[in-house]
Amino acid sequence: MDQRREFVVLAKQEGANLRQLCRQFGISAPTGYKWIQRYDAGDTTLADRSRRPHHSPERTAAAIEQQIVELRDAHPAWGARKLAHRLKRNRQAVPAISTVHEILRRYDRVKEPAGTPGQPYTRFEKDKPNQLWQMDFKGHSALENGVSCHPLTTLDDHSRFALCLAACDNERGSTVRGHLETTFRRYGLPDAMFVDNGGPWGFTLEDPWTTLTVWLLKLGIRTIHSRPYHPQSRGKNERFHRSLKAEVFAFKRYRDLADVQRAFDQWRNVYNLDRPHEALGFDVPASRYRPSQRPMPNRLPTVEYDDGEIVRSVSTTKAYVSFKGRLWKVPQAFRGERLAIRQLSADGKFGIFFAAHQIETIDLRNPKSVNHVSEQV
Repeated sequence: MDQRREFVVLAKQEGANLRQLCRQFGISAPTGYKWIQRYDAGDTTLADRSRRPHHSPERTAAAIEQQIVELRDAHPAWGARKLAHRLKRNRQAVPAISTVHEILRRYDRVKEPAGTPGQPYTRFEKDKPNQLWQMDFKGHSALENGVSCHPLTTLDDHSRFALCLAACDNERGSTVRGHLETTFRRYGLPDAMFVDNGGPWGFTLEDPWTTLTVWLLKLGIRTIHSRPYHPQSRGKNERFHRSLKAEVFAFKRYRDLADVQRAFDQWRNVYNLDRPHEALGFDVPASRYRPSQRPMPNRLPTVEYDDGEIVRSVSTTKAYVSFKGRLWKVPQAFRGERLAIRQLSADGKFGIFFAAHQIETIDLRNPKSVNHVSEQV
C-alpha cells in the first residue's frame, strides 16, 4: 500500500509520464488509473478491497443453511458428509459436501486442526500435580573426558516442577528405573507418565511393552505415548530442554558426569524455586507443586487375580502361554509374569491380560499365533 501511495503521488506530479511510471512499478495502465481514481475519491490507504460479489444468486438458501446448522447442533460429531446424506433422506435439495463444510465453518461449528497455519496449537495442562509427569532424554552432549552425557528429565505437567534432572551415561531402562526409584521415594507416585516412542519406554507395532513400562504398571502408573513425529505434544518437556541447553550447556564445557550433575543440581533449584515461569503467571514451579499422596512402596506389588480365572505363568526364557493345547505368543517384557486369559466373545476370541490391561488377543479360529493388541491410552 505504501508503494501504491508513492505511485499516486508521483503520477499526480506535473509532467509525469503515467504509462512509463506504470512500467517502472510493474503494473498495468488500467490499474494505475484505478488507484488514482480511488485516491481522488478520498481512499488514501489504497488497501485491497473485497472481491466478494454484491449479488450471489447461487448462494445456498438461508433456510437450508439453518437446517444444516440445526442438524449439526443435534449431532455435534457429524461431519459434512453425514449431514448431507441425512438431509438427502428427506429428499431435500442439498448443496455439495464442500459447501456444507463451508457453511459449518462460517457458523463456527468446525475448527481447523491444531498446528495448521493460522491456528494456535491447542495446549493442555492437568488440573493437579502428579496427574501426569513428562519424561524424556535430552539429546546427548560430549564431555571433555570423551563420555557422552544423556540428561534424563522428568517434569510435572501441572506445575512444570522439575522432579528429576540426572546426568546419565546411557539411555537404558535399568538406568531410568534407578533414577525413578529415587524420585518416587522423594515425591511419591504419579498417575501416569507421558513419554515418546524411543527407548527404553519404546512403543512399536511389533512389541509395545518394555520391562520398564511393566514395572510402572505394577506401581499403578500408566504409560502414555505421544504421537510419532509430533514432539509438540510434549511441549513442556521440549521447552524445558531448550532452557536447559540455553542456561546450562551454552556457556560452559564440563569435565565429566559428576561435574555436569553438580551444575544440574544447582540449576534445578534455581528453576524450581527462583526462576519466574511465564506460563505460570511468572510464579515459580514450586508454588504450584505438592508431593503425591501415593508413596513409593517398600516392596513391588504383585498382580492378584480373582478365584476361578484362567491364569498362566510365562516362562522366564520364552514369551508364550499355553491355552487349549496351543502356545500363544505374548510380549517379551512379560516373561516371568502371571497373566489371565479372559473370554471376549462367544466366537472363540479371548484376551490375555496383565491385571486390567489387555496385552494380546487369542483367536481360536486362527491357526497361527496371535497378533498383539496395543493399548491406546
